[in-house]
Amino acid sequence: MAAVAVTATVGATPALARPGPALTWHACATGPDDRVGQELDRAGAQCAEVTVPLDHARPDGRTITVAISRLKATDPARRVGAMLLNSGGPGGTGIDMPLLLAGQDVARSRFDLVGMDPRFVGRSTPLDCGWPTGTWIRSAGHDRGSFDRTAALQADLARRCADRSPDLLPHASTRNTARDMDVIRTALGERKLSYFGYSYGTYLGAVYTQLFPHRADRVVLDSAVDPDTFGPRLLRKNGPATAAALRDFAGWAAERHHEYGLGATPDRVVATVLATDRAAARTPLRVGPYTADDTLVPALVFSGLYDDRDAANAELAATLRVLRRAALDGSAEPTPALAEQLAFITTGGDSHYGSVQAAIVCADRAAPRDPETYWRDIEAHRRDEPLFAPLVRNLNPCAFWPTPPRERPTDVRNRVPALIVQSTGDPATTYAAATAMHRAMAGSRMLTLDGARIHAVYANYGNACVDGHVNAYLRDGVPPARDLTCHRTLI
Repeated sequence: MAAVAVTATVGATPALARPGPALTWHACATGPDDRVGQELDRAGAQCAEVTVPLDHARPDGRTITVAISRLKATDPARRVGAMLLNSGGPGGTGIDMPLLLAGQDVARSRFDLVGMDPRFVGRSTPLDCGWPTGTWIRSAGHDRGSFDRTAALQADLARRCADRSPDLLPHASTRNTARDMDVIRTALGERKLSYFGYSYGTYLGAVYTQLFPHRADRVVLDSAVDPDTFGPRLLRKNGPATAAALRDFAGWAAERHHEYGLGATPDRVVATVLATDRAAARTPLRVGPYTADDTLVPALVFSGLYDDRDAANAELAATLRVLRRAALDGSAEPTPALAEQLAFITTGGDSHYGSVQAAIVCADRAAPRDPETYWRDIEAHRRDEPLFAPLVRNLNPCAFWPTPPRERPTDVRNRVPALIVQSTGDPATTYAAATAMHRAMAGSRMLTLDGARIHAVYANYGNACVDGHVNAYLRDGVPPARDLTCHRTLI
């Protein structure tokens, strides 16, 4: 579909709240245990709270606060302006993002780097449903019984949110966070706002460009989602890309069979993963004080495939070695990383993260309400996607969510200049999704990292080609004349 003129949707957003008083900047550390705040303070950052309307359609009504941090440009004479940063999630904290981009000289010298905890996240006004888990992502498992158990869990998670936060849920949408961003721009005294976002942050940035096209300056969207499908079923088509990522990892692990014992060929490594999943379906695996059944094992594998560097591959290989040992011996002790993952999934210590993530996704787009829709979808793809179809096509709390979206999904169709950065092997936000974002933002250019399996590239992966092109765009404000390709070469 051809992009429409950027002016077509300017009036689609309610009027923003009147500018409030000047920001009160203060130290970021909140106490002796606040490691992130202390790092921000040592780097010379300051923090503040921005007051925004809970409901932007009622700018004089109830308010909430959004926490921000700022690391001021080191070269005021060549300062471009403020660049707002988002780490993804949704539900990820961004208050520490200036520390990451500070390693890039252009970003550090030319921009005030502004981290943000989006509404209801981190240090901002909180939303917490009191979940017994940090995430709603589960596989449907191997049979109807495991699917029904996950459906019951998702219904319970939605019910907890209805009981704990009914007044906040309708206002958790990405559109409202984008409106908060423009309030932040006003509070900072900026005519325009530059933006950098990873993962979900690419959707947030795209929505901002759609609602406020003339306020967007330099926009970088790294590891991009498909804006036409973002919502409760955003992972539904990720099975093939995730299987390819597993195959890529299997090649690495096969070369190290002597160390991890997962298989001497890629086929054998994949077979080991599938056998471990089947064993977990028969009897949940005992891993230290935790158990992992076939609703959890695919999620643990999936989360380990976001990075193809040796350290990340080694962590996933160690996880699989523990799970395989638990399947063969009846129990095994987890690595510290696996123990942290299992605590996140099976205890309520990170309830806040999962609660906000679900609230955002469910507020953005309605989900099918009939569990049979999901079951039929899983069964139709189980043969071709045996490990991942039950994970990426499974239902989630949005199927039972108490409040429907208040607005239609944002139709991202504009010509705002932007640079989209994407690796070809990303299993979380696939290359196909990024190309869909590229088409929707007709003024964008795409920077492809070929041959890499990485989610979040710029300032993270260490590819000099990608970092160089992004820095040139940030410095000059002019997207490349054509789409570009870099290759996987680590430095």
